[in-house]
Amino acid sequence: MLNNQKGNGMKKTLKLVALAAALAIAGAAAASAQQVKVGIAAEPYPPFTSPDASGNWEGWEIEFMKAMCAEAKLDCVVTPVAWDGIIPALTSKKIDMIIGSMSITAERLKTIDFSDKYYNTPTGIIGAKGDDIKPTPEGLAGKTIGVQVSTVHQAYAMKHFAPAGVEVKEYQTQDEANQDLAAGRVDAVQADAIALDAFLKSDQGKQCCDYKGEVAEDVDVIGPGVGVGLRKGETELKEKVNAAIKAIRENGTYDAFSKKYFDFDIYGG
Repeated sequence: MLNNQKGNGMKKTLKLVALAAALAIAGAAAASAQQVKVGIAAEPYPPFTSPDASGNWEGWEIEFMKAMCAEAKLDCVVTPVAWDGIIPALTSKKIDMIIGSMSITAERLKTIDFSDKYYNTPTGIIGAKGDDIKPTPEGLAGKTIGVQVSTVHQAYAMKHFAPAGVEVKEYQTQDEANQDLAAGRVDAVQADAIALDAFLKSDQGKQCCDYKGEVAEDVDVIGPGVGVGLRKGETELKEKVNAAIKAIRENGTYDAFSKKYFDFDIYGG
């Protein structure tokens, strides 16, 4: 009987030691996780990022961030930043990466670096219902088009549409451009087709506007896709991010959360 009691006591002690060791290992792993501040645009950009009623950010890109960061063993903290100041925030180390539907372009690569692409979407134009405009310089001649400032859409419109006599009106947020289109203050709006589709599905969008088509391709301006923005020279972080993107694409995680938002392959060709 005494031996049994000693044996049971020893087993309990060993279990407690094992539990303490496991907790210590878990604590050490958590402590060693690299914390990074992830910059997103402070303004809503559905279905990619938007705050819920409690102010917590949600959307496809937030789910991508969580999956990628978990795979890369990064402790990622969402940090909203005004869009036109998000690259300066990165270069000045106020944030550590950008996950904000930022297209990889030659112009931006002069200042920052990018991961491999994590999605690609067509560039489209919407306009008022019944207005027979086309997503071409000729089809928009004499019209006014709204674009968000500091985006590839602004650069594209200035390169392709402005020389054809199209007035380009710039907005701080995509929502402001959409609101002016609905109010009749601009004739068209250019943006990522997925973001435009989200507006067209809203009550306001259904009433006022429809899709006019995709613009002609210009990879030099629009880029080959969207990547995670990173500071130049941070090779180790870039390698972690790229490996994580590849892993969640291959293990099915990427497709699993994407299906909740899209009925097509957002990754693109």
